[in-house]
Amino acid sequence: MASNLDRFKSDVASLLKQGALLLNAMQFDCHPAEFETQVKKQLKAKAADYIKDLPSFDNEYQRWYSEAIALIRQVLPDRLADFIRHYEKPKTRKEISYESYRIEDYLQGLQVTRGYSKEVVVGKYAAIPQFQQQLAIVSAAEARFESSLFDIKQMVQADLLDSEIEAAEHLAKFKFVRAAGAIAGVVLERHLSQVCGNHSITVAKKSPTIADFNELLKSGGVVDLPQWRFIQHLADIRNLCDHGRSPEPSSEQVADLIAGVKKTIKTLY
Repeated sequence: MASNLDRFKSDVASLLKQGALLLNAMQFDCHPAEFETQVKKQLKAKAADYIKDLPSFDNEYQRWYSEAIALIRQVLPDRLADFIRHYEKPKTRKEISYESYRIEDYLQGLQVTRGYSKEVVVGKYAAIPQFQQQLAIVSAAEARFESSLFDIKQMVQADLLDSEIEAAEHLAKFKFVRAAGAIAGVVLERHLSQVCGNHSITVAKKSPTIADFNELLKSGGVVDLPQWRFIQHLADIRNLCDHGRSPEPSSEQVADLIAGVKKTIKTLY
């Protein structure tokens, strides 16, 4: 079975491959004649098919961005703000210039013109360097896997959590629902503890619970209200499994808990 480290490497390679196609789609959209000339020089008779098969940047970028954000948050968190900055319009922007134009502007088809002739001062082409920078950051994430400085602690922990989740699923399959739920709860608790550490959130309690971690993450702006409610729901099921005097949890409740924990450890960093 592939480790989390292998999965991350595969995800980065896939993002870079798709990103290269999106960059070409962007260049074709902004400079169609020049791009077509270059492609014909390289691909000859296959040029037309290559151009026809390019993805739509407008349709595909948001999915690429969401996947890249999740990966960079885990692998290269110190570059996350830079990555986002190349997409989002600057909040303090007073005028649109080549330097302040962002990918978000591109997706809205924004361009600045002047005079009666509608001369384009800033157009969609200004977003190309912004996307190139995002690709460079993803490429840096790939390089970090090969660096001796890469901290594999979180990767190892992720593999351990996956193994424990598999054990919980096995127990649930054979109707040991309370034990399965208890294990899933431990996995969630450990993961939330790690997330607090990732975001330098101080945990004052000696033996914090899922609810304690959840509250700290909400206060720290790491989770929003819907996420907080979702994790609190998982905590309620976990408590039902941990307390022997409470009613026996149902198979459906434990299945929800396991599925919720799997989702949380894959999406919350």
